[in-house]
Amino acid sequence: MVGVSKLAVLGVALLQARLTLAAVASDPRPILSGSDAGLRLVKTSEDDPGTWMTEEEKFEKLTSKRIGFMDITDTMELESMGAARRAQLKTAAAFPSGASHQSEANGLISNIKQSNLESWVNSLADFYNRYYKGSYASSSATWMYNTVVSAASANSAIKVKKVTHSYNQPSVIATIPGSSSSVVVVSAHYDSIGTSTSGRAPGADDNASGVVVVLEALRVLAAAKYAPENTLEFHFYSGEEGGLLGSRDVFNTYSRSGVDVLAVMNQDMTGYSPNNVIAVYTDYADSGLTSFIQKLVPVYSSLPLSTDRCGYACSDHASAYSAGYPAAYVCDENIRDSSPYIHSSQDTVSTVDFGHVYEHAKLTVGFLVEASYF
Repeated sequence: MVGVSKLAVLGVALLQARLTLAAVASDPRPILSGSDAGLRLVKTSEDDPGTWMTEEEKFEKLTSKRIGFMDITDTMELESMGAARRAQLKTAAAFPSGASHQSEANGLISNIKQSNLESWVNSLADFYNRYYKGSYASSSATWMYNTVVSAASANSAIKVKKVTHSYNQPSVIATIPGSSSSVVVVSAHYDSIGTSTSGRAPGADDNASGVVVVLEALRVLAAAKYAPENTLEFHFYSGEEGGLLGSRDVFNTYSRSGVDVLAVMNQDMTGYSPNNVIAVYTDYADSGLTSFIQKLVPVYSSLPLSTDRCGYACSDHASAYSAGYPAAYVCDENIRDSSPYIHSSQDTVSTVDFGHVYEHAKLTVGFLVEASYF
């Protein structure tokens, strides 16, 4: 997850963030023409035109300070395409008033196995780190692809592909074809980062816990040979910690290709919740889709709903939102009480509540069944 921690709500961190952003904005270097200089174009707000900086500066000035940002170097037209899409649609997408397919969904939910969630989180956390430009980028990507293929293997109609990027860690997408070409997406990022780009980063909560929720939903629907009306996609992004790189690439391609994305539900951290809630964030998200998911929480989980705001570019839903697609963000906790261990060597399996992850998996399957009828 980009830009979320307890410190984010404390005055000293806010002051530090303002000073850091001032330093970024005042960078005297001229805007260069791109990768020839080894620089990346980074935005820290909607109104920010962007600042060129090195990969090292991205980490030192932004990631390590928990400041949300997007790296737009390879996707500079995404926001303009999103604005054009919204203008063309004229009215916001409409969503149902509540759940209406509980019987069908609950039959699938009964097949969720918590043991799978635990096994996959342990496997992801066993990587020294999963940093998108690090030594384990490729091997973690291979694990991700092979595990998605395995989870989908019960249904030969499901297609799994790698989406390559400008760095050596592809994103992975599994597709259950529907009778409609319109697409519903559930997503999570699988990369991780620590207190340095080469340090230990098990990323158990951030974001192995989100990945396994999407994986188990895929496995359950594959095993049932579920045949949706809308096409269902399961996205596993790389490079989120580098500025939403993988998800921006994916939605940049979708926007250019005219893919009709009806809804995106992104999950980033599902296993650490002192208040034992499911949090649905309300900023940089589609209000209609967000409201619909809020109504699903008490239907498809045993946990109460919490809401909060997380700021600019806090996770991959922001890429879909920038592209003009209805997007929502589901998490395990509000900002103030979120895990203090993320982006460090202490984000270990021991901090993850797998009962809580299980509740997110139930919500995910419920959402997919409901959304397949949008």
